[in-house]
Amino acid sequence: MATLTVLGCSGGVGAGLRTTAFLLNQRTLIDAGTGVGDLTLEQMIAIDRVFLTHSHLDHIAMLPLLVDSVGAMRKTPLTVYALPETCRALRQHIFNWVIWPDFTQIPDMLNPFLRLEEIHPGEILQVEPGLTLRVLPAVHTVPAVAFHLDSGDASLVFSGDTTVQDAFWHQVNCIGNLRHLLIETAFSIKERRLAELSKHLSPDLLAGELAKLHVPAQIHITHLKPGESELTMRQAIEHVPQHTLHMLQNSQQLHF
Repeated sequence: MATLTVLGCSGGVGAGLRTTAFLLNQRTLIDAGTGVGDLTLEQMIAIDRVFLTHSHLDHIAMLPLLVDSVGAMRKTPLTVYALPETCRALRQHIFNWVIWPDFTQIPDMLNPFLRLEEIHPGEILQVEPGLTLRVLPAVHTVPAVAFHLDSGDASLVFSGDTTVQDAFWHQVNCIGNLRHLLIETAFSIKERRLAELSKHLSPDLLAGELAKLHVPAQIHITHLKPGESELTMRQAIEHVPQHTLHMLQNSQQLHF
């Protein structure tokens, strides 16, 4: 059995709100939003790998500070797995000696604090013994992916940031042991146009997407915007009566 702990699941920040980050068991992060900052130093040192869905700031914000805080305390590099475009964005715009030091070269290129490894849709990686991660397609304003985590006993799927698409659902519907589906709904119905432009979901768009789901799962709504989370959640429940929807919460643990 694996455990996913919610470090952050908000579409913004504010008192008690953290952006997207999940701790998988003890040594893996799924995205690296502001919720990573609530981990103890010892917990941060234990993290060996980070899987990123895409390059937007709310999903990578704590990555530069994480590697800076614990790099010298670790015996091996922190490895970040991401799309080639995301790796390129990190090199060009974050670890560029202007915004932040290039920790892929510190203390030297043979023994860096940080390694960037490219992943691709369809690829399956062994996260740890008995636990795999499959890279699923996502559609966003930048190249993005979703993740399918499989412990053998059960599976969890995280949509990442995404909008209307079919390829994702074709693959999700092939998962025979799906237990948890984490799917974003960033905007309320009144902001559907903004959702479409920014390639997110609103409750009415979510309803159309969940109509494509043909396997049972516990459905958790994530990436709700501050100030509209309750409204958006009510609208989602009204538009998707065929499913029981749950609002994802900070510190929540999902077992699979």
